[in-house]
Amino acid sequence: QALNHEETKVCVDCERAFLEALDGNCKTPIAGQARIVDGKVVFRGLIAMPDGSQKFEISSEGEIADAKAIGREAGESLKAQAGEKFFQMMVEMSPQQVLGQITK
Repeated sequence: QALNHEETKVCVDCERAFLEALDGNCKTPIAGQARIVDGKVVFRGLIAMPDGSQKFEISSEGEIADAKAIGREAGESLKAQAGEKFFQMMVEMSPQQVLGQITK
């Protein structure tokens, strides 16, 4: 019998849909957290420049059955708010530039 905790799966599905909408990977400063609160999915997400100079945040909630859509729509909304230039700059910023900003 497969092991599955349904509330955890719902939250992970929401978070993964958020990351997918933003083309997130382990090198991009993207955060998403979904929780089940009073029978609803409550989601918070954020994207930031590696040096912290800019960030965009979002919160949303909805029905458990809509978890993937909640995550996807949150990602699409942040993508639209930040604009294409933000993502180009985020990818182009080198680790050396980030370290230079941190050590100043």
